[in-house]
Amino acid sequence: MKRCFMFCVLMVMVITSNFGQQYHQYEYLDKKKINYGIKAGFNSSMYRASKFKIQDVTINEVQNNYRVGYGISVFSRYNISKHFIQSELSYNIGMCEIVFDKLGGLHPDIEPDYASIKSTIHYIGLPLLYGYQIVKSVPYGMSVFGGPQLRYIWNERNDITFDNFDQEGIREEFYPFNVSLLVGVAVSISPIFFDFRYEQGLNNISKSVIYNSTDWAEGTSNILLPRRDHVLSFSFGIMF
Repeated sequence: MKRCFMFCVLMVMVITSNFGQQYHQYEYLDKKKINYGIKAGFNSSMYRASKFKIQDVTINEVQNNYRVGYGISVFSRYNISKHFIQSELSYNIGMCEIVFDKLGGLHPDIEPDYASIKSTIHYIGLPLLYGYQIVKSVPYGMSVFGGPQLRYIWNERNDITFDNFDQEGIREEFYPFNVSLLVGVAVSISPIFFDFRYEQGLNNISKSVIYNSTDWAEGTSNILLPRRDHVLSFSFGIMF
């Protein structure tokens, strides 16, 4: 998957480079009612874990170690003067690591016992965005946008690793569907554009945490990990 993504990024860079040298031939893009495009880029995720509990210990402080994820998307845009409505279909891989003291800071005289949760989450995004073009002067442009996003988390492809936990065989399942809000800004030199956005999850994405208990049954009650994600992303692409 990573090789496929890097190939797509390389192709976008080659195409954008070629188009950028001939942007004056594509001024008609600014006058089109409907545009299409493709973009690829990188993201950085942070998870806010509220009411995180392991057995009877509440974990109030967690440290997020950022890791770089990536994504690719296609989109269509309907233009109304300086306004536009944009729909997208994206495939994203978000990565993050949460580190915390299993003692929950309850015993300051005892050396902390750190554990971590490494997450690699695959999801498909369907944003619907409203945007406004602050600058619209061919070939330059700048726009702001925002709107809701419906996401589907692909549980079968996720990779969640629990390090230094007392329980064995821990597995986390996510709610497949969730909603987020995103805002962003884009700058362009037609037909090339660069996209910066911030995304905030609106609901808990963790459905359950299951592990193997000593009596050969699966335990589900001693680990509670409700979490919402916050994502910063940067991408670049071309518009047709």
